[in-house]
Amino acid sequence: MKFVVCMLSILLLAVTAQASQTKHDQTSKYSGQEKRSIKSLSPDDISELRKGGGWGLAKAAELNGMPGPVHLLELRAKINLTEDQVLAIEKIYKTMKLKAIKQGKRLIALEQELELLFRSGSVKPEVLRSLLSKISKTRMELRFTHLAAHLKSPEILSKEQITTYNEIRGYSNPDPCRTIPEGHDKAMWLKHNGCN
Repeated sequence: MKFVVCMLSILLLAVTAQASQTKHDQTSKYSGQEKRSIKSLSPDDISELRKGGGWGLAKAAELNGMPGPVHLLELRAKINLTEDQVLAIEKIYKTMKLKAIKQGKRLIALEQELELLFRSGSVKPEVLRSLLSKISKTRMELRFTHLAAHLKSPEILSKEQITTYNEIRGYSNPDPCRTIPEGHDKAMWLKHNGCN
């Protein structure tokens, strides 16, 4: 009888543990995000968009030998930029930043509009499609702004400067999750490189 009671106890513990695990497995990775003011944007996303930050939109250029103006200016001494190069890059940066801030604020406003639409509970497909079209176009324009700024760097820099830049930024490192390049926010770098 003790053996049966012992076996039933073990079975009950196993079932309870499995039920607990199943419940845990069903918890959404979005859990906690329902408290955001704009569900589709984190506070970090909003901050990055408001200040005209890259938001990872120019990764295709950055990781293919076309450095961005922000990091070029941060690393000017280490990659031996001339005074003329600095002036040219500063001009590109100022133009990009002004556009990116404006577009970022527009994207935030449109995502807020989408948020309010869903909060209202009366989403109509035609209104949704129109709003999503505006969001997509704004995001595309923002991405273009950042990528277009990167396109100009090979015209300004020497191949040696680009190589030095890539080395400093850690792009020649086979494991980007182990080395966060100078000037990068650690959490954003890890997120954008799939290190989590």
